[in-house]
Parts: sequence; structure tokens; C-alpha cells
Amino acid sequence: MTTIPWKAISESENTCKVWRGAYAPHMPFSIFGLEEEILRAIQKAGYTRPTPVQTAAIPKVMQGNDLIAIAQTGTGKTAAFVLPMLHRLSEANRAGKLYGVKALILAPTRELAVQISENIRSYGRHLPIRVAAIYGGVEEEAQIKAIRKGVHIIVATPGRLIDLLGRQKVDFQGLDMIVLDEADRMLHMGFLPDIETIATHLPKRRQTLMFSATLSKEVESLARRFLYQPKMVQIGKRSNPAETVQQYIYEVPVHLKNALLQELLKQPDFKRVLVFVRMKDGADRLTNFLKLAQVKVAKLHSSRSQEQRLQALQDFKDGKAQVLVATDIVARGIDIDGVTHVVNYDFPVNPEDYVHRIGRTGRADAQGEAISFVPKDDLNLLAILEMFIALPLERKRLKGFNYHAPIPPALPGEKQPRRDWRKRTREMEAKKSGPPAKKNAHTTKRVPKKPADKRGKK
Repeated sequence: MTTIPWKAISESENTCKVWRGAYAPHMPFSIFGLEEEILRAIQKAGYTRPTPVQTAAIPKVMQGNDLIAIAQTGTGKTAAFVLPMLHRLSEANRAGKLYGVKALILAPTRELAVQISENIRSYGRHLPIRVAAIYGGVEEEAQIKAIRKGVHIIVATPGRLIDLLGRQKVDFQGLDMIVLDEADRMLHMGFLPDIETIATHLPKRRQTLMFSATLSKEVESLARRFLYQPKMVQIGKRSNPAETVQQYIYEVPVHLKNALLQELLKQPDFKRVLVFVRMKDGADRLTNFLKLAQVKVAKLHSSRSQEQRLQALQDFKDGKAQVLVATDIVARGIDIDGVTHVVNYDFPVNPEDYVHRIGRTGRADAQGEAISFVPKDDLNLLAILEMFIALPLERKRLKGFNYHAPIPPALPGEKQPRRDWRKRTREMEAKKSGPPAKKNAHTTKRVPKKPADKRGKK
């Protein structure tokens, strides 16, 4: 791919940093000059004022700039690109130029793709804008049929989109805008080659927007390759969790995590609890344990069918399930109202995952609580996290809980949980990057050389 001109995003004239309280709290959406139909839809959705990321990003997007926006989860990033996108499509419709796919939004998971498409339909309810969600795990016929009927916005996961592009089911010749949502998550999931492939099918003259919760070196590298002289919006400090989330650490042995979670769930304020585990088999085991404990629980991971995943999310949103046990599949971008607590049952290997996990609570200025179980073997990961967010986390202990209970005997046929390969990889990388061991001349033993073989050849 050809290298595009780039201005360093750290340049002051190209960067907008917005801190809490640094914008007018009663600023109306009408100041952006959005179409009247969009303003009516925003009002009907119940929103009265823009969030800081929307205040900073929307004018830059409407001016046609490429943009990289860094903001914590739950700050309204989706509307920050959907609203100006709909405004420009409405203008194109008035000019008689609304035909073909005009905008593409890439998302890392199907759940996020569905959620974004629903937001577009909500904000564009009074506009003749058609949107299609393209993702794997379901039959493709309905998605291809929607594209054939004619859509203006495609929200897609990279894998299914590449499949359709390879069979020439999608045409992006008239594309004006592409959005990379949750860019850091897509890179973490290994989607960079897919993004590069998709870019070869897009016009070179386009507007590119990148939204991310963290600004890692990988995200900066991606921006240099795909964005042209981008403006930057940074809300709050890099990599910090939302200020509306209270964070606590419970140091607990591995074999007591189930019992501690069960006791916490008995407290009346644990009304809607999202529990994160590292692996799918761990999610299955914990779900079965909670069901036996008479807890209303649903589970969500990549081995579940799309219908099962949507049903689990809906049961959790409707209050039919008090607890949703999930892998990191829902850690990015999924908007679930009223999550009172996030529990890191398995401590995250990557600090970025921690930021995204706890961002499921304390959304839209609501208060939330994040609890992390940290066994002895994960204390090194906790130290890495506290350095990453530059914040020591408060330790707590549940009153009356026996933290010294013995390990219960294994049940007949019970399988031992597998160790997370990501944790092993991080530990190996830490060992490699550590300082080499110093040799001590006084303690180093010489290994005597073997005597040479003096036997001659016969």
C-alpha cells in the first residue's frame, strides 16, 4: 500500500484535547448545523446535549477532515461519527446524488455491528437512508439481498465483508467515508491484514475516521498508513478508565473465586452484573455453578450461535438474567444500560482489555463499580495495569468471608481448567525483555574440557 502524507498527531494545531468540564454542559445539538430531521430523531431518542467527544469530533467530521478520536468507552463515540455521516448523506439526497454505498463502518464483533446499525436507524428514522449489517455466524443470503436492493451505509465485520468482496457482491466505487470503530480492538484481534485487503477495494479519495479507547503504538501506526493529515480528538487522559467507575481489587485464591462471587451477588445493589472470564470453557463452568446456586444467569462467548448470543444479551437487558457471564467479546462498544457492576472474575492479561471491560458500567455519566479478583499468580498483571493507568487501585475484603478455606476435593471426572495461552505469552515476553543475568566471576564454575581423542585411524 502506498504511503500517504501524514502530519504528526501530536502537533498542537492538529490536536484537540477535551478534559472533563472543559465544554459547555448545556450546549444543544443544534449548534452543529445538523439537518432538522436528525435533530428530531436525537430528541426522540432522549438526548438533550452532546458529550465531550461529540462536541469535539462532529465539527471536524462535517468539515471533511480525516479524524482519530481517543475516548473512553461509554462516552458517545458512535453518535460522534453517525450524526455527521447522516447529515452528509441527507445533503447528497437533496442534491440528487444519493446512490450506491456511500459509507462503510468496520467493527470488530457482530454484536457491535448490529448495535451500530440500530443506532443509525434510530438517528436516521426521518431520512431515506438504508443501512445493512454484514457479519458472520449467520446465513449470508439475507445480507446479499439487502445489498442488491441498494444500501447507503454498510456496517461490517472484516471477515464476512472480505468474503463478499472476493465474490464481487459489494461495490465501493462511490464510497465517500470509512470508519474504523474500536480500532485498538480490531488490531488486538489480528484484523490488520483484513483491513489492508478491504482498503484495496476503496477509492483513494475518501474521508477516513478512526475511533479508539486507547492510543497504542499500533493504533498510531495504523493511523499513519490510512489517514491523510488527520485531526485528533482526545477526551481525558490516554488509556484511563471512565471517572464514573469506582474500582476495587479483591485478592482471593483461585479456588475461592466462585464462593466470593456468590456472596457478592447476594448484596442488594448487585442488580445487573457483567462477569468477564478469559476463556469459553471457564464461562461454561461458571455459568453452571451460578445456575446451581439459583442465580439467574446468561452466558456469551464466540462458540454460541448468533441467535443464542442475541438472546443472552436481550435477557440481560430485559432483567431476566441478573448476571451475564462473558468473554471479551462484549468488552468493546456494546452499550447495555444500567450495568451496576462489572466483575473481572479472571483478571485481564492486557491492560487495554481492563479499560474496555470496566467501561461497560458507569456509562453516560452514570455511576458504576468494577471489581477484580486477583489471585497470587496475577499480582504481576495487576502491577502492570496500575502502571498503565497510573493509578493504584483500592484493595477490599468482604467482611465475614473465609479467605483461608481449603481447596475442595475434585469431583469424579472433573477436568482441570486450561491455562490461558495469552497469559503464558505475556510472561514469556516479560522474561525476554528483562535484563540479562549478571555473571559472578567468583561463583562461576569452569567446566573442564574433555581430553582430545588421541587414537589414530587404523
